[in-house]
Amino acid sequence: MATDTTPRETRRQADRSRETRRKLMEATVECLVEHGWAGTTTTVVAERAGVSRGAQLHHFRTRGELVAAAVEHLGVESVLHLKERARQVNGSTVAVVELIADYYASDLFTAALELWVAARTDPELKTVVVPLEVRLGRETHRLAVELLNADESKPGVREAVQITLDLVRGLALANQLTDDGKRRKRIIGHWARMLEDSL
Repeated sequence: MATDTTPRETRRQADRSRETRRKLMEATVECLVEHGWAGTTTTVVAERAGVSRGAQLHHFRTRGELVAAAVEHLGVESVLHLKERARQVNGSTVAVVELIADYYASDLFTAALELWVAARTDPELKTVVVPLEVRLGRETHRLAVELLNADESKPGVREAVQITLDLVRGLALANQLTDDGKRRKRIIGHWARMLEDSL
């Protein structure tokens, strides 16, 4: 005999499934940052997330799927966080560029960088990473246009926004081995003043 608890149990199961996925994705990004691609095995991730190996395999069949999903998940969350922080800045070009630079200097970039380097020589992983990079790149560009209040119908503005993203990505790369914060702040301030003339 059916009871009215069945839909409730189904919801609980869906909630547990979402929570397991969330734990796996967060653990994956943490492992990428701490251990790099080579040390981010599905076993290590499952242990760190506190889930069984079977539960991990139920959600993600391969390490590539798991890592790509984790980076994309964190990317979406980071964009939402960036939008929230953008509401709190004064709206000046310098403040916005600093905000975008901080976004790229986060653990997300470190995790994504590990993924990109591994994908360079792994054809299977590359098929997962390239579409992910396109999606995140497009979303970040769109967000930068919005935050900078840039009119891309004006000649050179689209390129100026893209140069901004490429610059802060390069600065984030330089920050991987040593703390490059002081130099980054100086360069960002200089570029933001140049960018204002382009917008």
